[in-house]
Amino acid sequence: MYLAENERYGKMKYNRCGESGLRLPAVSLGLWHNFGETAALENMKELLFTAFDNGITHFDLANNYGPPAGSAETNFGRILRENFQSYRDEMIISSKAGYTMWDGPYGDGGSRKYLIASIDQSLTRMGLEYVDIFYHHRMDKETPLEETMEALSQIVKSGKALYVGLSNYDGETMEQAAAILKELHCPFIINQNRYSIFDRTIEQNGLKETAAKLHKGIIAFSPLAQGLLTDRYLNGIPADSRIRSDGRFLKQSALSEERLAQIRALNELAKKRGQSLAEMALAWIFRDQVVTSVIVGASKKEQILDNIGALRNMSFTEEEIKAIDAIAKKA
Repeated sequence: MYLAENERYGKMKYNRCGESGLRLPAVSLGLWHNFGETAALENMKELLFTAFDNGITHFDLANNYGPPAGSAETNFGRILRENFQSYRDEMIISSKAGYTMWDGPYGDGGSRKYLIASIDQSLTRMGLEYVDIFYHHRMDKETPLEETMEALSQIVKSGKALYVGLSNYDGETMEQAAAILKELHCPFIINQNRYSIFDRTIEQNGLKETAAKLHKGIIAFSPLAQGLLTDRYLNGIPADSRIRSDGRFLKQSALSEERLAQIRALNELAKKRGQSLAEMALAWIFRDQVVTSVIVGASKKEQILDNIGALRNMSFTEEEIKAIDAIAKKA
């Protein structure tokens, strides 16, 4: 039987999510990869145990995580039921809906029909009465924003989620959504968006600035640019890399000579800071204290431990920030 490490909370930093009362660990674990039917159950358990033993209390899922879609929630639910039941109130579990989940006109988007059905399905797969955070996974221009936000509000009022979030929204649409949710007295507290040294879209589309203005949290996914911001690719593509095993999200063309030069330059800067490249890349996201948490993925427990190492040095000099910006622009 799994027993959590007694000193786990002393190993993690926790940040308040916007103006809400909820605090999230600086590092959260995402189950986007390595929790589907093609993954080994024992490794999934080891990843979850390692995370929780080191103060990671937040586990992020979505209805379509797998493969196949839904299997990550099913596997997580099984491990939760068999190992974490006594720790449920110490965990933040989130899920999302918005991308295609099932065939036909009701299995995608932002309609009330799809979102209500999705939360019910997710709860069934995980064996939960509620999730802590439920996100709309993407903007849907074909559905009135009011309908989507009213569905999120209904999900909270029905007791199926404690808080709601928005994922992959831009700043303007998020601000409109926030106004609707405020009128509905719905606890919207967080935005989930891609963010890394190499991908600064949320700075360009207004999301980061608007979230700070509205006092909403931000949780960054793909903070290591699908592994590019690590030392894995400094000397070529490893045989067990995601590029070779799963080309759906990270393609070999992403590792151009120009990108390799950037990675190597950033790695040298990280060495001068006494960090690995991954540690520096994660610490960089927190540099201005706007981001609440980062979502990391892992295939090995050692990767989780390495990522937590970023918390040991999270401050940057102005010269270091300028150097990172200059390297990132050399594409």
